[in-house]
Amino acid sequence: MPPAKTDQLDLWVESGLDGDDQVMVDFLLPTGIYIQMEVPRESTIQNIKLLLWKEAQTYPLFSLLGEMEGHMFECVNQAAVHEELEDETRRLCDVRPFLPVLKLITRNCGRAERILDSKIGVLIGKGLHELDALQDQEVKDFRSKMKRISEEKMQCMQLMSWGEWLRSCYSMTLEAGSLENLIDKHEGVIKITMHYDQSQDTSSLKVSLHCTVTELMDLALKKWQTTHVPEEDIGFRSDYVLRVSRKLEFLFEDHHLNQCKYIRDCLLTNESPHLTLVHCDVVKAMFEKEISTIGSVLAWKTSNPPLPLPPKKRLPTLHTCVWKVHSLFRIHLVKGNKVNAEDAAKIQVRAGLFHGTELLCKTAVSSESSSRSEHVWNKTLEFDIAVCDLPRMARLCFAIYAVMDKVKKQRSTKNTHLNKYQTIRKAGKVHYPIAWVNTMVFDYRGQLKTGDIILHCWSSFPDELEEMLNPIGTIQTNPYTENATELHISFPEYSTQPVVFPAFDKILEKAAEIAGASDSMTMGRGGKKFYIELKEIMERDPLSQLCENEKDLIWTLRHDCRENFPQSLPKLLLSVKWSKHEDMAQLQALLQIWPKLSPRDALELLDFNYPDQYVREFAVNCLRDMSDDELLQYLLQLVQVLRYEPYYDCALSRFLLERAQSSRKIGHFLFWHLRSEMYMPAVSVHFALILEAYCRGCIPHIEVLKKQVEALSKLKAVNELIKFGTIKTKTKQAHLKEAMMTCLRQTGFIETLSDLHSPLNPNILLAGVNVERCKYMDSKMKPLWIVYNNKLLGGDTVDIIFKNGDDLRQDMLTLQILRLMDLLWKEANLDLRIVPYGCLATGDHSGLIEVVSSADTIANIQKTSSNMAAAAAFNKDALLNWLKDKNSGDALDKAIEEFTLSCAGYCVATYVLGIGDRHSDNIMVRSTGQLFHIDFGHILGNFKSKFGIKRERVPFILTHDFIHVIQQGKTSNTEKFGNFRQYCEEAYLILRKNGNLFITLFALMLTAGLPELTSVKDIQYLKDSLALGKTDEEALKQFRQKFDEALRESWTTKVNWMAHIVAHPS
Repeated sequence: MPPAKTDQLDLWVESGLDGDDQVMVDFLLPTGIYIQMEVPRESTIQNIKLLLWKEAQTYPLFSLLGEMEGHMFECVNQAAVHEELEDETRRLCDVRPFLPVLKLITRNCGRAERILDSKIGVLIGKGLHELDALQDQEVKDFRSKMKRISEEKMQCMQLMSWGEWLRSCYSMTLEAGSLENLIDKHEGVIKITMHYDQSQDTSSLKVSLHCTVTELMDLALKKWQTTHVPEEDIGFRSDYVLRVSRKLEFLFEDHHLNQCKYIRDCLLTNESPHLTLVHCDVVKAMFEKEISTIGSVLAWKTSNPPLPLPPKKRLPTLHTCVWKVHSLFRIHLVKGNKVNAEDAAKIQVRAGLFHGTELLCKTAVSSESSSRSEHVWNKTLEFDIAVCDLPRMARLCFAIYAVMDKVKKQRSTKNTHLNKYQTIRKAGKVHYPIAWVNTMVFDYRGQLKTGDIILHCWSSFPDELEEMLNPIGTIQTNPYTENATELHISFPEYSTQPVVFPAFDKILEKAAEIAGASDSMTMGRGGKKFYIELKEIMERDPLSQLCENEKDLIWTLRHDCRENFPQSLPKLLLSVKWSKHEDMAQLQALLQIWPKLSPRDALELLDFNYPDQYVREFAVNCLRDMSDDELLQYLLQLVQVLRYEPYYDCALSRFLLERAQSSRKIGHFLFWHLRSEMYMPAVSVHFALILEAYCRGCIPHIEVLKKQVEALSKLKAVNELIKFGTIKTKTKQAHLKEAMMTCLRQTGFIETLSDLHSPLNPNILLAGVNVERCKYMDSKMKPLWIVYNNKLLGGDTVDIIFKNGDDLRQDMLTLQILRLMDLLWKEANLDLRIVPYGCLATGDHSGLIEVVSSADTIANIQKTSSNMAAAAAFNKDALLNWLKDKNSGDALDKAIEEFTLSCAGYCVATYVLGIGDRHSDNIMVRSTGQLFHIDFGHILGNFKSKFGIKRERVPFILTHDFIHVIQQGKTSNTEKFGNFRQYCEEAYLILRKNGNLFITLFALMLTAGLPELTSVKDIQYLKDSLALGKTDEEALKQFRQKFDEALRESWTTKVNWMAHIVAHPS
């Protein structure tokens, strides 16, 4: 990585700030000629090439250059990688070379394909030439397969009707659950404001909530016809489609109004829904534009088919089944290089064979080496497991560690972080982990690995280690090979032929053979006593450990488990002896007749504890029953568990690609969840391969996503400009605001930031930035508050916060869980008016947050009602008076009800999730009464402390001014407070019923690298807060104690809030 340029403003942002829109660029020509000239920063690469060609005519050897179209530029980009600028419609300021140097190179043939490759490379953040350069047959095979599948997908898309395309891209979100109370409250009718696209006309319609979209469209057209002269033909219903006015979400004929989430939201907030009748020709034009994009790509593919490969000589593939090799498994440990340890340290290597987190046999340990540079062992490490018993997904894990004679203060600056991980093994001996690395025993084709391998190790350790080994860690080696510790090993050959794992049909044959030879009584059918014991084991939460006797009982009664406890499959899998290939075969046979699990139960099978490929295929088949909306709910976890997949081509990868290429919304969020983590070396190749496959299978989406990536790059440049101005020059706030405005008004910024789909919600079209209303916030990282005009509805604005320097992934996870809680409550007919606003990580410590309209912080509400900052936090009337100012009459009663419901929801949610750092600046209230929390930097009980004392002493926030609002300002109104308490208890019990799901979702995020979710111990907080393992009565008693504690200690919250207001007066 090149050194950062900290002494000057970004070269590509300065334009317009200093009045100079030119930049001096050095051009290197293939003739050996060097030309330096000024070019406009905002120019496209095509225009710059024209300027260069004109200038080059005055230099020697110009005639040797040949045709201009036969050349293109190459530069070194911001990631210190050579990038070929094949797409010449890009502007220089968007390319942002690391230095203003462009090299002219000769263009090879196949330009159209190279342009597509270039666009995909820029979009995903990794040039495809980097993937081409990898000498990895697995990568080549995966790319080849995905390319073929993607082309078939594009051909199928060409055969779609425009209606099918519209449903796959912009379908309305539907919601289940009863609405009877709400329908009765509105007397079964709703008032709709109808807009007519490409017309200024609007009309108001009062319709039944039970009517269909078809009936609504007929009424709307009938009303529209009355405003036109009779001879003016407005067409038929079949000529129109119905869209939500402010976004690209369409309602289709077979929908009922009361099914649509947008309509329900409007009912709850007493707002009139705004819908728009759009002529089909408008939609058809959008469709035909996408189809022509696909056609142009497929056209040059068919016009330039690859030359047929010479026919392969088919030789019989001779191999040995792994089950025939009865030798003990062994490896040869050769040497280690670049081991980062003190000179006095002795170095050892520990190796273990794992299946998931299960250690298959005793670990093997090398002798000690005390060499200063190269540590040579040349020793065979033998494991107490036969090769025939190795499971398909066995992984070999290594740890390199230093052995010190005694504990002493480290004078060296080397390895100071290792104190955290030191392990005392025996008197006077201390072991310090130095590096770890993992590799699979079988390759992606199922062949046992042989030969010499150099493993480049990782030096950062997780909180939990298994005998200093890290089985949950990646099987990818460290790509930063220059400084990484190297471990040289060799896999022996057990046969003259390749040793392979048997095919699936052979596994089932083995199971049938075992079943035929066994006594039928051993199939296992338990009596009543065993049933009760089994039921108790199966009802435990996923974090509960099974003892060996319990595992044996489960395995013996596995057929009972299938019949009576099918959802307990994870516990059966943990009871299988994976180190016995006979047991493994019997499990696979049983899996073929196992009942399908619900998608929510199946999610647990994608955890790291269940690595078997057939188990994971079973889980993915269960997920196929998910609707698009349900899949979006769990997409964050499904992307993270790709880290657990040792091979690129797996059931989960294919499933995600298949669903993403069938639904534009899923494709959008899959892209951003993958793209945001491309900076992580352990996943960059894996995620790049999936992103490339998605792009090739959804070519029209490339330009849409590219526009978003470019817009975020511009916002990052603006943010860095402000941060630079604050730190380096101490520029006054007014001048920085002016510089920000100037920046946003530049032509390049205006074009890039206009006409794009919002990354937070791809169905919202952002027209352009409302520069006058934009600002930056005064917190440390100077987030940008960007105000957009909505392209689909005039007068409507969309506010977005761009953050650069904060990790939003923990916020994203917390908001996803809040969204799930909201869904579970609604399924139980309890709507607690949660506001799970949009939040999306888009890169390394950067992302976007949706601004909730018409809302203010508790701190601001209190400060505006008091002359003294210190007294503001103790003014219990401030919040109620604010709501009275915003609402009157019946609207005030409705606002207080909204406040009561939402306060109950967030009290329970913040308690269960252990959300900390709650102060009056991160609790907000909407003018409609909805209370909601923001900023989730501390979760799972990681509360802030000062001088070793916890600042937060209450289980959740329930202050007397909240109770004052709930009781409508009357201390005697105990009925309202009783209702509030009842909502809390009901909400808590609903979450308890789904406790296993919450534990699973957090467990699937363990390798994401979130600061407060690094080990199973962190998830233990959820088990305790939900009182899993206790009866409902016991759990409710615990919750009531916490509720009373929150009330009793609420004065401490007010003191904290007062201190916060005094410390942050602005």
